Amino acid sequence: MAETSQWSFPESLQPKPGETQFDLVRALDAAVLVRAEIPEDGFTADVLGTERSGYGVVIGADGLVLTIGYLITEASQVWLTTNRGGVVAGYPLAYDQATGFGLIQPLGKLDAPHLERGLAADVKVGDSAFVIGHGGRKHALKTRLTAKREFAGYWEYLLDEAIFTSPAHPQWGGAALLDAQGDLIGIGSLLVEQVVDDKSVHANMFVPVDLLNPILESMLKTGRSQHPPNPWLGLYAQEQDGKLVVGHLAAGGPSARAGIKVGDVVRGVDSQPAQTLAQLFRAIWKIGPAGVEVPLTIARGGDVLRIKVKSADRNDYLKKPNLQ
Repeated sequence: MAETSQWSFPESLQPKPGETQFDLVRALDAAVLVRAEIPEDGFTADVLGTERSGYGVVIGADGLVLTIGYLITEASQVWLTTNRGGVVAGYPLAYDQATGFGLIQPLGKLDAPHLERGLAADVKVGDSAFVIGHGGRKHALKTRLTAKREFAGYWEYLLDEAIFTSPAHPQWGGAALLDAQGDLIGIGSLLVEQVVDDKSVHANMFVPVDLLNPILESMLKTGRSQHPPNPWLGLYAQEQDGKLVVGHLAAGGPSARAGIKVGDVVRGVDSQPAQTLAQLFRAIWKIGPAGVEVPLTIARGGDVLRIKVKSADRNDYLKKPNLQ
């Protein structure tokens, strides 16, 4: 992420206090800068890097910060910076693989207000919204909901209904999405291409905050959701012309150990065909929790293979945080 002082949105795209139905200054001050350091031998270091930065938003009176989990997974150190210039160390308290949410507990007093959580379910496509990042009004963006739909990510990730907004915030990771009343309704995850009014535009994908409510208590107590972890294969497939082509394999992961190869075409799970990532993931997860054996139907060259993959809990491959 670029240094926060080096850019700003055009004035016309920034929210103004007189235009909002909420205390804009307070909302802006609830956003914090998140910086994390990850060991070089971390499982995610090659893909996500060893130095990560993004945003988070304070959601509790005790300073609890909600962010997107990929910023802090395997983090050995986390630092939180407020709009008022305060810097506090943080502890990566929890990461939920299913939703992608991460929680950070500040290890000192965090001089920042907290935001109330709203309901993304109450917001409709076409409604106006605001994307808030650390750095004050110059890093806040007036935007609009362009879609609410299913999202499947090649890293074995699936949301039944994600939120999409445009124009897009260029520093989306962990950014806060607020509704017209200033309540938190989503956390920034991705920058994507989306067709709006027959034009291809950049959009942000947000994880709806509604998904946090059922799992928050468990995340605070145990560091993860109370739900059994989904079976993970370490198989990163891409949708190409109606086919699911293996583009990458997690080193040492279940699929690599089972003999799956880059370039293989995944036809389905056992006798159930799959042409989309969402279909594939749902078929795998339907079999059982992490550790279950997953029978894949694979096309390789002119051959059709049936390969059984012993799934795993992805969390077992990740370094765990240490409270110094």
